[in-house]
Amino acid sequence: MGSGDAVANLRIATSESWRDKASGERKEKTEWHSVVIFNDNLAKLAEQYLKKGMKVYLEGTLQTRKWQDQKGNDRYTTEIVLQKFRGELKILDSSKDGAESNPADEEKNVDSGRFGEQPAGSDYSSNFERDLDDEIPF
Repeated sequence: MGSGDAVANLRIATSESWRDKASGERKEKTEWHSVVIFNDNLAKLAEQYLKKGMKVYLEGTLQTRKWQDQKGNDRYTTEIVLQKFRGELKILDSSKDGAESNPADEEKNVDSGRFGEQPAGSDYSSNFERDLDDEIPF
C-alpha cells in the first residue's frame, strides 16, 4: 500500500445449526472467512475493540485474488473486503459470554468511517425494492 493507512486482516466464522430430522440430533456447520479492511477508521476500530468470539456485522465486497505458495503453485483466496469508502463494520455485542457491558463498550456502528450513526436510507428492504432493476441493459 505505501500510503501509511491502517489495514486490518482478520478471520471470522459464520455458523448455522439445525436438528437432524431422522435422529433429532442438533447439527452445526461453521464456515471461516478472511476479511481485509482498507478503511483507516474501520481498521483502527477493529484493532481496538474486536476480540475473539464477538458478534459482528460486516458489509463489503467479495474479491478473489491469486497468489503463489512457497513451491510456486498458484493459489486463490476469496476475501470480504471493506474498501476506504465502501464498507460497514458493526459490533453486535461487547463480549463472547454476554457479560455486563459498560458504557465504553456500547454498540459501535461504523459506515465508511462514520461512527455511531445509522447509514442513510437504512431501511434495506425498501431500498432493495427501489434499486431492483431487472431490465436488460441493451
